[in-house]
Amino acid sequence: MFLHETIQPWLDGTSDGKSFRYDAKWGRIGIEAYSAGYFLYGIAVLAKIDPAWGMKYKPKAYSLMANFMNLARGSNSKYTRLRYFDLYKLHSWASGGEQDSTSEAVNIYYSAALMGLAYGDIHLASIGSTLASLEIHAAKMWWHVKEGDNIYEDDFAKENKLVGFLLANHRMSKMRDCYTEWEIKIGLHVLPLLPITEFLFNNVDFVKDLVKSTPSEYVLDMWMGFVYALEGIYNNQVALKKIRGLKGFDVGNTMSNLLWWIHSRHDYRKMGSCHEKQCCFCRYSC
Repeated sequence: MFLHETIQPWLDGTSDGKSFRYDAKWGRIGIEAYSAGYFLYGIAVLAKIDPAWGMKYKPKAYSLMANFMNLARGSNSKYTRLRYFDLYKLHSWASGGEQDSTSEAVNIYYSAALMGLAYGDIHLASIGSTLASLEIHAAKMWWHVKEGDNIYEDDFAKENKLVGFLLANHRMSKMRDCYTEWEIKIGLHVLPLLPITEFLFNNVDFVKDLVKSTPSEYVLDMWMGFVYALEGIYNNQVALKKIRGLKGFDVGNTMSNLLWWIHSRHDYRKMGSCHEKQCCFCRYSC
């Protein structure tokens, strides 16, 4: 199975010299801030469909989770408590005092919650889903820019629908020079495309404004997939046609994933009023 072949070598330390190594000095496993979420998502899927495999690798899976979501209070803990999550700001910082990919922050806690469900660990599932919810709330407040919210000045809100790079003391529309402005404004606040993405982008009016504010096309198709995914929230057929024309996809995203997303969206225009039927957007606050 593909997941076995790609994830297990990392856990065994046999992936061409690549493995998760613990650094006792820093009390952490050497892995990028939000990359662990991708591994935990895959581990949760494997533990669900292959319980025997899941039990065998459970200690390593939980160690990887504790690297960013450790809840232990004791001074002898091997990991920093809630390494990335700021209990005052109620969202994570990717490294130090900056945050550039809100969707990946949502993903690490969402994946931890899924792993909790796969292992029957209600405590882990509850904590993971709570932190994921807080990340979504923070993303909508600080990174999703809506005119009239009075969070940012009018000129900035008019020109920017997403904050690309938020630091503790200032914000930027772009992140780094190695990325273009529009790659940041969409891709790095949408990926990975998952079921929980619909709650991160459940404000249809905002999604429309965001999609309309993007250029007609990117240099690479890999980024356009995320734009079309958002467009599919309110215009399935048009987005589907555009997705079928893509030639490339971001790592972790595929044609099948985009087709699943498009075909699982509800067409809110056909749902009637909120008093008649509750669509997936009206059940949750925007």
